[in-house]
Order: sequence, then structure tokens, then C-alpha cells
Amino acid sequence: MSNSKRDLFKNREYQGIDRITGPLIFIDHIHDVGYNELVEIRTGDGEMRLGMVLEAAEGAAVVQVFEGTSGLSLQETRVQFRGEPLRLPVSAGMLGRVFDGLGRPIDGGSLPVAEEYWNVNGVPINPTSRTYPTKCIQTGISAIDGMNTLVRGQKLPVFSGSGLPHNRVAAQIARQAAIIGEDVSFAIVFAAMGVKHDVARFFIRNFEETGVLENVALFLSLADSPSVERLMTPRTALTMAEFLAFRQDMHVLVIMTDMTNYCEALREISTIRGEIPSRKSYPGYLYSDLASLYERAGMVESSRGSITQVPILTMPNDDISHPVPDLTGYITEGQIVLERELFQKGVYPPIAGLPSLSRLMKDGIGEGMTREDHAHIASQLFAAYAKVKDVRALASVIGEEELTPLDHTYLEFGDTFERHFLSQREDENRTMEQTLDLGWKMISMLPKEELNRITDEELSKYYVHAS
Repeated sequence: MSNSKRDLFKNREYQGIDRITGPLIFIDHIHDVGYNELVEIRTGDGEMRLGMVLEAAEGAAVVQVFEGTSGLSLQETRVQFRGEPLRLPVSAGMLGRVFDGLGRPIDGGSLPVAEEYWNVNGVPINPTSRTYPTKCIQTGISAIDGMNTLVRGQKLPVFSGSGLPHNRVAAQIARQAAIIGEDVSFAIVFAAMGVKHDVARFFIRNFEETGVLENVALFLSLADSPSVERLMTPRTALTMAEFLAFRQDMHVLVIMTDMTNYCEALREISTIRGEIPSRKSYPGYLYSDLASLYERAGMVESSRGSITQVPILTMPNDDISHPVPDLTGYITEGQIVLERELFQKGVYPPIAGLPSLSRLMKDGIGEGMTREDHAHIASQLFAAYAKVKDVRALASVIGEEELTPLDHTYLEFGDTFERHFLSQREDENRTMEQTLDLGWKMISMLPKEELNRITDEELSKYYVHAS
């Protein structure tokens, strides 16, 4: 549409709508409405709500109402199309504040003074302008830092199951995440979708008591909020992150929980619209919709800042092949898997040693970044723990008394590895050096001839001291 034509119809108001279905309203006999256009909806008594065009056709549109459609009438509702997408007022002053899913303050404070207004749908990043992630972020959690290192600009999701402590892990990462060895600005953007009130209070209280809230922008969409608000929450959070990263040159870690709640809201809206369902009744565009969020992470040549994502999702029935974790795995660069068996043993955080993987880890560790032995000690820990799993399976068949002395050594290593390396307190923030030294302490339980992924120089330097 030409600018003159857009100006002609901008802010045109219509009275009366044709149909209300769930959080959607349908309106006919309109002109020049665009996809994702911002809409103001006024009830008969003057209450104003916001919405967004979900589907536009010749003379008609489907609008999703963020605050819900309760109280709207077909004849008295007035609809005004703004001729522009929803924009978030952004500023550095939003750090330390708590907002709802649309970016409105819910902490009792006033609206921050906006420096700019940014389209919440984001701007596509030219792939040729992206730079490859090569520097790590320390989380203070050994199972991540030592074996599944988070790299700046990476998308590293956490796969969890119902009842597992993913919210506690998310809060710990937000509290402890830091960039070590560089004098750079670092911030956290935390988005929670469909969470219960007690979970929301947990996040706010946790961040306040530990003093990190001043460096966090918190976006909360509660379980009793309209489901369409969940669809906007990650977009407003990522818009804030883009402003901090690409305008303020900050390194930003975005934590989003729970992406399964987001996908459930997407499925609900798709069903109301009468779309043909795909796997598990999710819409066929679930992959592209998730990609539109996940691909907003990264680094670009024109900015010194970066956006790193840790999306957290729950797997129904612990099924890693469920559409949400399955498609997420295709888009992102690895996964951190929380294991129910470890949780039942009392291990926190219950991060599975073998299914977890960081595909960019190899480019963010080593000499000059973490330590020269990092890659080899991580590989050796993986190999040794895989052997532990094999020995445990064998013992369940033939009994532990039939195992060899070496097998018993591996069993002892496995128990110690889970109790002391994987497990740590929620308030325990381990440095990278402490994590690697602890890894050597674990490996030193095994005979040297079993350590075939470590160089002789590393063995002479670290193995003896760890014994």
C-alpha cells in the first residue's frame, strides 16, 4: 500500500462487529487493513482495549483482543485501526522493572520515559550480517559450564518435565549468569508465560532478595491473563532485548519460560480460527512461528552487543519427541535436558549428563577463553558417564557381584559424579575454574589408562594434583 493511501485510511473507526469467538472478533466492510496492525477496541461504556489484526482479507479482518472479549457487544463495539503495528516504548530505564505481557508496568511504578518505540514483531536480521558466536557466558552451574557451555549469541533451550524444578533452574541462571574477564555491560530479560501467581511471586521475590532485579527486565503473563497475551509476551521481551543489544551495545541473556504454554495459546487461537490442525492439533506453522522468536537471538556486525536465548519448555509426559521440543531442537543449537531419575535421587539441578548438548560449545571454550583443558575434560566426563550407564544396565541383569573391579570403580565414579559434580546448592555459584577442577577430581577416580580423551600434558598437569 502506498503511503498516501495508508494515511488516507489511518485511524479510521468502525462501529459494530460481525462475530465474537473466544478472544477473536470478526469485522466486515472495512478498508485497507494490514496483517499485525494495531487495533483499538472500545466497549459501549468507553473502555478501551488493544488488539492486533490476525488475518486480513478484502474488506474483512480477524482481530485478537489482548484483554479478552468479555463485555463486548456486536452493535456498540467501536474498532479503530491504527495503521501501524504494536510498538513497545523502550528505554534503559526498563531494567529493574516488572511488566505484563504487553509491556505495561505492574510493579506499581509509572511508565518509563520512552527513548524509542520499537515494533514488537522485530526486524529480520540479514544472515550475512550475523557474526559467529565464540565467547561463553558463565552460569555458575557446573553441569552447564563444564559440559554444555552456553555461548554468547546462542539459543540453548532447557527441556523439562512436569514437576521438575525448571523454574528454580531458570531463576538460578538469571541470578548467576555473568561474562567473565571482560569489561562489558550485561543484562537479563526474563519472560514468563502462563505462570501461576505463586510462581510469578517466586521470580520477583527471588530477584529482589538477591539484588539482581535492578539488572533484569521482567515480563510476566499470568495464568489467568488472556491467552493471546502469552503470544505477545516473548515478542515484547525480545524487543526490549534488541533495544539493549543493538542500541545500547549490551550483552543480553533472554530467558523465556514456559514455551509450551506459548504453544498451547497458539494452538487455542488456531482452533478458534478453524485452521486445519497438524501434529497433536498444533497449527502447521508452529515451526515457523517458533523460528520467528528463536532467530531473534544472535550477534550482528553493526553492534557490539548480543542476544543469547535460554527458552524453557515442559515436555508433556516427558516426551522429547513431542512437537514443541522436537521443533525447538531443529531451530536451536542444542538442549539442556532435566532428568526425572536424577530428580528422584535428590540431585539438583537434575541436568542429564548424556542427552544434554551445546552444539556451539567447542567454539566458546579452550585456551584464552575458559581453559586449555576444557574440551578434553568435558569429553572425558561424557565418555566416563556413558560407561557408567552401560555398567548400571549390566548390573541390573547379572547383579553387581558379577561385575569386574573396574566396573565397580565406574559405579563409584557415577555416584560421586552425580552427588558432587552435577548436584549443587541453589545459591552455589561456581566459577569456571572451580567447575573444571571439580571435573578433574571426578576423573581422577578412574585409572589413567581409562582416560583416552586427555593429552599426556594435561594428565601430568591436572591428574596428579587432583588425586
